[in-house]
Amino acid sequence: MTQAEIKLCSLLLQEHFGEIVEKIGTHLIKTGSQPLRVIANDTGMSLDQVKKALCVLIQHNLVTYQLQKRGFVEYEASCSRVLRILRYPHYIYTAKTLYSDMGELIVEELLLNGKMTMSAVVRKVANRLTETMEDGKTMDYGEVSNTFVRLADTHFIQRCPMAPETTETSDAPPPPVPTLAVNEKDMYMVPNLNLIGKGKRRRSFDDEDNGEHKAKRQKQDADSKEPPPDDGIYWQANIDRFHQHFRDQAIVSAVANRMDQTSSEIVRTMLRMSEITTSSNAPYTQPLSSNEIFRSLPAGYNIVKQILDQYLTLLADDPLEFVGKSGDSGGGMYVINLHKALATLATATLESIVQERFGSRCARIFRLLLRKKHLEQKQVEDFAMIPAKEAKDMLYKMLSENFVSLQEIPKTPDHAPSRTFYLYTVNTLSSARMLLHRCYKSVANLIERRQYETKENKRLLEKSQRVEAILASMQATGAEEVQLQEIEEMITAPERQQLENLKRNVNKIDASENQVDETIFVLESYIESTVKKL
Repeated sequence: MTQAEIKLCSLLLQEHFGEIVEKIGTHLIKTGSQPLRVIANDTGMSLDQVKKALCVLIQHNLVTYQLQKRGFVEYEASCSRVLRILRYPHYIYTAKTLYSDMGELIVEELLLNGKMTMSAVVRKVANRLTETMEDGKTMDYGEVSNTFVRLADTHFIQRCPMAPETTETSDAPPPPVPTLAVNEKDMYMVPNLNLIGKGKRRRSFDDEDNGEHKAKRQKQDADSKEPPPDDGIYWQANIDRFHQHFRDQAIVSAVANRMDQTSSEIVRTMLRMSEITTSSNAPYTQPLSSNEIFRSLPAGYNIVKQILDQYLTLLADDPLEFVGKSGDSGGGMYVINLHKALATLATATLESIVQERFGSRCARIFRLLLRKKHLEQKQVEDFAMIPAKEAKDMLYKMLSENFVSLQEIPKTPDHAPSRTFYLYTVNTLSSARMLLHRCYKSVANLIERRQYETKENKRLLEKSQRVEAILASMQATGAEEVQLQEIEEMITAPERQQLENLKRNVNKIDASENQVDETIFVLESYIESTVKKL
C-alpha cells in the first residue's frame, strides 16, 4: 500500500464521515488489524468515540472484524473498499441510466446508509420522489418495490450476510463475535412484502398550531413499534456487479471504435447473456452458440443469420482477440476473452498517456516495443525511422519515467558492457502500477484543491445560501417581485462573478476526478485480472 493510497483514503473518509471516523480509519489502514483498546490508546481517543467510529465504518463495509485465537476481536480496514467511495457518483448515475430516477435513489440510499432493509428503502425513496412531484400527486410504494426487485434480479443489489438465528431457550452464552453468513441462493432473493402506501411530503406547521398533530404523530409512532416484516434482512449495493457493467461498457465501446456499431451490438448481446452466468473475475465468458446469440439480438436489429455468422467470424479473426471461437456446435461456439480485452484497454491507456506526455514520436517507439517485445537501441532507431540522437533521448526519457525498462543479457559472466546486450522492453504490468499510483496522487491533489477553493470562499458561500433561503421563504409566502429583487441585490455584481468562477472551477475539478477515476478503473481491472492469471 502506497502513501498516495493512504492519503487519498484519508481525504475520502474525512470528506464523507468527518474527522473522528477519518482518524480511526486512516490509523487502521496504516497499522493493519488491531483490537479496540489498542486503537483507542494509539489514537488518543475515548473508547466511546472509537466504538461509534468503528460502527460507522462497519455499517459502510469499510472495516471487518474477526476473533483471534487469544479471544480478543481485531478490526481491519479495507483500503480498496475505501477507495470505492470515489466511484459512488458512477454507481448512482449507472442506476439512473438503467432504472430511471427510482433506481438512482435506491442505489443512492444504499450507498449513503451502507445497509438498509427493503421496506426502509422503499419508504424513503417514495417520500423523496413525492417531494419532487406536483401537489396532489404521490409515489406508490408498489412502483418503487418493482424497481427494487429488478435491481436484485440483475444483481446490482444483494443481501448482507446475517447472524444465525438463536433460540431464546438456549442457555449457552452468546459468542464474542457473530458469525455472519448468507446462502448464495438467497443472496438476490427479495422477501415477499406486501408494501401498501404512498410517499408522504414533509409538513410545515407553525409551532403554535402543531401541538395536536405532534400528539397524533407520537401516538402513531407508539402503535407502529412492531418490527417490519423484513426486519433483519438488510441489503447493500453490489459493487462488483457495477464494475462488471463498467467493464462491459468499455469493451463494447472499444469494439465500436475498432469496427462498427453492428459488431459492438453483437458483443453487447453476448455480454448481456453472460451477465449473471459469468463471475466478475472470470477470464472468459461462458461459451455461447451462434444460434443463441441470433435469438437474443435486440428486436429492432434486423440482420439475417448469415450476416451474423460473418460478423462473428470477423470478430474471432481480429488481431485484438476480444472474441474467440471455442467450438463448432450450434453454428459455432463463441466466448469473449475478458482478460485480453482488459489488457488491450490498459495498453491503449498507456499509449495515450505516452503520446500526451512525450509526443507522437515517443508513442511510436512505445508501440514498437509493445509489438516487438525486446529491441536494442539500434533496432529501435531503424524500425521507428528516427535519428539515433533523438531515439536515444526519447528512450532515456521514457526509461527515467518508468514507462520503458532496460534488460541486460551478458554474453560472459563478468557482465562487461562490450559483451552485453542491452534490450529495451515494456513491462505493461509494472507501467500500469506506476501509472495507477500517479492517478491516486492526482485525485488526492484534486480533492485538496476543491477543499481549498471552498474554504477560501466560505463566507461568500454562506451569504449566498442565506439569501437563497430568504428568497425561498418569501416566494412561499407570496412576496411581491420588488421585494424579491431587493433581496437578490444583497449579493453584489463582483460577488456574483466570484460565485460563478467558484462554481465553474469546482465543476471542472469534479469532472477531472471522474475522468481520472475512469483511468483508475481500467488499470485496476487489468492489474487484478493479470495477477489472478499469474
